[in-house]
Amino acid sequence: MRCSLLFTLGILLLPSMQAQRIEVTIPGSGKPLNGHLIVVFAKDMKSEPRTQMDETYRSAQGFGIDVVNAVPGSTVVIDAKTFGYPRRSLADLDTGDYNVQAVFNVYEEFHLASGKTVWLPPDKGEGQHWDHKPGNPYNDPAKVHFDPKASTTMKLTLDKVIPPIEGTDADPVVMAAKDPGAKWLKYDRFRSEKLSKFWGRDVYLGAWVLLPDGFEDHPNARYPLVVYQDHYHAGTGPTPFLTNPPDPKAGRWAASGYKFFQDWTSGRLPRVILLYVQHANPYYDDSYALDSANVGPYGSAINEELIPFLEKKYRGIGEGWARATFGGSTGGWEALATQVFYPDLYNGSYAACPDPVDFHAFNNINLYEDENAFIRKGDFSEILIAGDRMPDGTIISNAGDEFRYEYVLGTHGRSTEQWDIWQAISSPAGTDGYPAELIDPLTGAINKDVLKYWHDHYDLNAIMQRDWPVLGPKLEGKLHLAVGDGDTYFLNNAVHLLQKSLDSTRNPHSDATFQYGPGEPHCYTGGPSEYTMQENNRNWTQRVLALMGEHFLKTAPPGADVKSWRY
Repeated sequence: MRCSLLFTLGILLLPSMQAQRIEVTIPGSGKPLNGHLIVVFAKDMKSEPRTQMDETYRSAQGFGIDVVNAVPGSTVVIDAKTFGYPRRSLADLDTGDYNVQAVFNVYEEFHLASGKTVWLPPDKGEGQHWDHKPGNPYNDPAKVHFDPKASTTMKLTLDKVIPPIEGTDADPVVMAAKDPGAKWLKYDRFRSEKLSKFWGRDVYLGAWVLLPDGFEDHPNARYPLVVYQDHYHAGTGPTPFLTNPPDPKAGRWAASGYKFFQDWTSGRLPRVILLYVQHANPYYDDSYALDSANVGPYGSAINEELIPFLEKKYRGIGEGWARATFGGSTGGWEALATQVFYPDLYNGSYAACPDPVDFHAFNNINLYEDENAFIRKGDFSEILIAGDRMPDGTIISNAGDEFRYEYVLGTHGRSTEQWDIWQAISSPAGTDGYPAELIDPLTGAINKDVLKYWHDHYDLNAIMQRDWPVLGPKLEGKLHLAVGDGDTYFLNNAVHLLQKSLDSTRNPHSDATFQYGPGEPHCYTGGPSEYTMQENNRNWTQRVLALMGEHFLKTAPPGADVKSWRY
């Protein structure tokens, strides 16, 4: 039968003896490709299918498969056996009209210092988003009528490639050069010797540095350092630094950026160096700023290599009493963990809505008592363990589906999503060089042997309880947490457990502070109760910096420089 090429659809529909089959053609030039192919079906025709997958019930439908040494011009087959999410198989799809798109997430070979060789998706400046990663082949969305019972083969050709970021306006180097606030705002790209040795290739950290007003006019001044922790974003954070009044139509967040600039340059805030570090890696957009068996020595690289370099370059005081850290969500966990793991290097941690700080409440899973991460069973019934919720308590995903979503995006913990990065940072390396599996992504079974490693190395509450005689005195006055009691990911439960443990401490009794937002969702940062969560979030940086400045002065050791930076 003659084939008819449908250019408007970008696909071929051919009769076939095999139902539910998609053939995706690899680009016709270049080297063989290794990686993970993702094919997405979407009902929403307004945006590209590759942008519509997520962990909730609203997700588009995806199918994923590992690909090894696919030569140019060859095809990769997606059929009824290929694993899918939310529905398990192509055979489970309803007959109807879909927008279909494929993306090939390209892996590279890493020769680790451990002697293991692994294939992983390197970050290409996009912050670990497979759907926008430079160099990934893809096809334009194809509108197709799909019938799972029809004996046809759908053919897609990956004839597009996501363009590079380097040299564009999304490149931090370019952004820094063009920024109107370049007098204050600097960008450094720092090669880490420790990370380069671990990964077997050059590894760089990005650093946005916001200098205090008057830096050039006071060459003898030396400044405290405040480290802001967050996911990867190309620009600085946590608040925009806008030197000119924004267009009123730009919204309140832009207005808060100009207000921050005014406060920063008026003397209303302590004169400190504000640092945001970019540390995307092959497993996620963020390393959790710690040393781990799989992601590498990012904690050491940041605290022992990068920060001393920057403090020397920008005249930081360079002493533990004159450093503090803050962040929210992943950054909240990092802020707390940095203070716990480096108690002498920091003098304050302000952690908002932190990732799980006690593995009895690993989101909504009790890793220590639950036998399965997806289902909780009673004598006569069972219930799915919830994943995400709305502020009113409505469940929008369950844990099992969230793991299956990530499995479609990558096997061996290579989805570059949330559950997989927790596994990458917290697990020992497996015999194959990839992170040892704590939770089976298909069954939910919990490996209690791996869990013991998690407990001993990364359960922050357990670590503080175990090491309190040594840690306690070093953490006095330094721990401050805030979380909404309607947190989207149930993170408030672990914070409550942490407070209960710290409230029971002795010699010394912990003076950690906790603030809870009744009914507030994820990203609650605390603040005066007469303001909304959104209003408090917009001036979070100013609130925290003021508290840090007061604490620096109160706790500075005799003879410390508390004058040169206070002009």
